[in-house]
Amino acid sequence: MYYLLRNKKKGLIHGVLALIVLVSTLPSYAQEVELNLPNHDEKKYFLGIALMYNNSRFQLQQHPRFLENDSILSINPLNTGGFGLAGIHTYRISPRFEVRAIFPQLLFSYKNLTYNLKYPNRNQDEDTFMTKSVESILLGFPIHLKFRSDRIGNFRVYMFGGAKFEYDLASNSSARKAENLVKLKAYDFGVEAGVGFNFYFPVFILSPEIKISNGIINTHSRDANLKFSSTIDKLNSRMIVFSLIFEG
Repeated sequence: MYYLLRNKKKGLIHGVLALIVLVSTLPSYAQEVELNLPNHDEKKYFLGIALMYNNSRFQLQQHPRFLENDSILSINPLNTGGFGLAGIHTYRISPRFEVRAIFPQLLFSYKNLTYNLKYPNRNQDEDTFMTKSVESILLGFPIHLKFRSDRIGNFRVYMFGGAKFEYDLASNSSARKAENLVKLKAYDFGVEAGVGFNFYFPVFILSPEIKISNGIINTHSRDANLKFSSTIDKLNSRMIVFSLIFEG
């Protein structure tokens, strides 16, 4: 037993020493690598474009009427994928900090709600389990404050946080005769935070990025006369966005 513990301790020490050696060689490695876009950090303002994939859902709060309703047993939000495209405008305010405005940002987002019905109306093509898909075309305007690490060769890490405003071009809040709809308001406001990585190439910078984007406004336009809407009190958007950003 003592022999095994001693071997494990030696292995741990060797691993730590190897990590220290690796970290200590990064600065010299960065000096040996030929820097791409060496003067990019001198730019005060630059543009980019983002290709985006989003995974979104609702955070749901039931209305008190739900407990009185005997036709709907449960409502569950589901994660659903979507895609988008955005323009990136970045202004550098110091070697460490940048302000980034994302406009225009166009996100195609799909959020599903699954209903368990106790008494489905077969005449209206209802079933025991039904999924209502809510489609949104979001015109957004996020603003972020970015904090950047030191550049190591042709690589850099950054993190950011900020706020967003979104307008839903596909909002159905004014729809009539919509018994089977869940109505949404046209606007939303929220907060965002994430992390990204800059990879410097000879003519552009590629930045894979992931962010969490949460709405803080109740986007549900409740209608007490609609079956699938009356049992819901609040719907808040929840989204994870993966982006590939190209900047020059």
